[in-house]
Amino acid sequence: MKTTINITLITTLLFSVAISCKNQTDKKKETEEVVKVDYLNETKADFDNRMAWWRDARFGMFIHWGPYAVPAGIYNGEEIEGIGEWIMYNAKVPIEEYETYAKAFDPQKFDADQWAKLMKYAGMKYVVITSKHHDGFALWDSKVSQYNIADFSPYGKDILKQLSNACKKYGIKFGTYHSIMDWHHPKAQADTYTKNREVNDEDKEEFKGYLEDYLKPQLRELITEYDTDIMWFDGEWVEEFTHDQGKALYQYVRELKPSILINNRVDKGRQGMQGMNKDDADYAGDFGTPEQEILEGTVSSDWESCMTMNDTWGFKSKDDNWKSSTVLIHNLIDIVAKGGNYLLNVGPTAEGLIPEPSVERLTEMGNWLAINGEAIYSTDRLEQNFKQGEDIRFTKKKGSKTIYAITLIKPESVLTLNHIKPEQNSIIKILGIDNNLKWEFSKETGLKIHVPQDLLSTWNEKTFAWSFKITGKEI
Repeated sequence: MKTTINITLITTLLFSVAISCKNQTDKKKETEEVVKVDYLNETKADFDNRMAWWRDARFGMFIHWGPYAVPAGIYNGEEIEGIGEWIMYNAKVPIEEYETYAKAFDPQKFDADQWAKLMKYAGMKYVVITSKHHDGFALWDSKVSQYNIADFSPYGKDILKQLSNACKKYGIKFGTYHSIMDWHHPKAQADTYTKNREVNDEDKEEFKGYLEDYLKPQLRELITEYDTDIMWFDGEWVEEFTHDQGKALYQYVRELKPSILINNRVDKGRQGMQGMNKDDADYAGDFGTPEQEILEGTVSSDWESCMTMNDTWGFKSKDDNWKSSTVLIHNLIDIVAKGGNYLLNVGPTAEGLIPEPSVERLTEMGNWLAINGEAIYSTDRLEQNFKQGEDIRFTKKKGSKTIYAITLIKPESVLTLNHIKPEQNSIIKILGIDNNLKWEFSKETGLKIHVPQDLLSTWNEKTFAWSFKITGKEI
C-alpha cells in the first residue's frame, strides 16, 4: 500500500512538471511570436485596414495646452515673438523659472465634457492633445516623472483621463501628441535648450538613456492606460535622435498597441514644414504632416494638414489674427478633395477655456458640415481631377457612384462641369435643398446644371459652399 502511494505521488509530480514545462514553452512561444511581428513591413491590406477609420474621419481637433498658457506670450512684461508654446525657448526662460508657470497652471474652468461636445458639434471625428510638449510638462498623472499636472500643479487632476473618457462618451477617437525632445529633462537638451553647442558622443549616449528610461516608459503609460488611438510625435529633428531610433520607436509603439496610428515625425524623414517624407521608403510613419500649409496637389500616400486658427498653437493673449470661418471651411474642402485630413488647432487659456473666437468658428463649421458632411466624410479624391478652376472641388463617396462638386463661391445660373458625366435620368441636387435641378450633358459642352434664381438668392455669407450631389463618373 505504501509503495502504491509513492508511485502515485511520483506520477502526479511528474505530470505536474510536464504541464508546467509545456505552459512555460507555450508562453515563450507566444512571446517570441509577438516579437517576430515586423510592424515596419506591414502588408498593404493590413495597413489599409488599420487606416480605414482615419481616412473616413477627415476632420480632427488639435489641442496645444500646457504651462505656456500661463504667460500667454508675455515674459518680464514684454511680448515674445513666435508661437506661444515656444516661449521657454524663445525667451530663454531658465528651467527653474519656467517651473513657476507649471506650479501656477490651475485650469479650474476645464470641462472635458464641454470640449468633447464642441468637437462633436463641429463635426470633428478625432482629437490629438499635447500629452507632453517640448517643455516637458505632462498633462496626465505620470508615474515616470513628478513633472506633471497631477503632482506638480495645484490642479492635481489628470486632464488626459478626463478628456479621453469624455471623447469615448461622444464617439471621438482619442490621440496624443508627444514631443521626442524635452527642454526640461537633463539628458534631452544637447542641441535644443541649455547647452547650445555641437552634439557629441556623450550627448547622444545621454539621449539614448532618456529615450529608453523616460520617453518610452511615458509612451507605455499613454498607450496602456489611456488607450490612445493616435501617437502624434514631434521634435524629431534634434540631432541626438537617429533614424534607427525612429524605426525602433515605431516598432515599440506598435507592439504596445498594433492598431495605433503613428505620424511620420516618429522618424527623420520629414521634409520641413511641407511635412511629407523624402523619397525613401525606409522611413517609418503612417501619414505625412504638412504644417500650416496644404499640399498643392494630390499624392499617393496618406497625409494630414495641421493648422492654427490664428498665428499660434499655444495660447497667446495678444494674437487676434483669426482666420475666417469661410477660410477654414474652404481649407477643409480643399484638403479633402486632395485626399487629406484637416487637423485644426485650438489653444485653450490657462483657466481651461477654449477661446471664444475658436468656439464661434467651430460652431459655424459644424453648421456647414451638418448639411454637407456626406461630401466630406468617407470620401475619396477623384482619380484625375480634384478641382476645376479655383472655385470648384470634387470628392467621391467611397464604394459608390456618387460625386460631389463643391462650389466655393456662389455659382452662375448655369454651372458647367467639364469632367463629370451623370448617369442617364439621374437626379442632381444641392445638399440641404430639396429641389431637383435640371441638367444636360454632352461630350462637347460637358455637364450643365441649371440653378434657379430663387435658389441663388438664398446664398449668403453663412452659406460658405454648396455641394452638388451627382450620380455618375469622372471622364
